[in-house]
This record gives sequence, structure tokens and C-alpha cells, in this order.
Amino acid sequence: MDGIELLLKRNDEERKALIEVIVSGGVSDFENYKHICGVIRGLDLADEHIRDLAKRMKDDDDND
Repeated sequence: MDGIELLLKRNDEERKALIEVIVSGGVSDFENYKHICGVIRGLDLADEHIRDLAKRMKDDDDND
């Protein structure tokens, strides 16, 4: 497993854990819910950036 895959896997594990908190009723109030949703959105955005970087790195390797 390379670094890119590891980052994506860790983000996915964190996302699933946060979703489990919401689904299981572990959110204490609306502010906490909004915070968790923001963290999940941040993980989604990070995944987009990681995938974009991986694509650029692959494209650079292919052009060499």
C-alpha cells in the first residue's frame, strides 16, 4: 500500500467512525452535529485533493 492509498484509507476510516457517531445517536447537540458534518466534508475535500495529486504525479511519471 502506497502513501496515497494509506491516506485515503485513513480518511475513510475516520469518516466511517464519524458517521457511526451520528447514526448511533452520539451527537450531543446541533452544534456538535454541524461540527461532525464539517469534518466529514473536510475529509471528502481532502480525498479530492489527494486523488488529484495522485493523478498529477502519475501523469508526470508517464510524461518522463
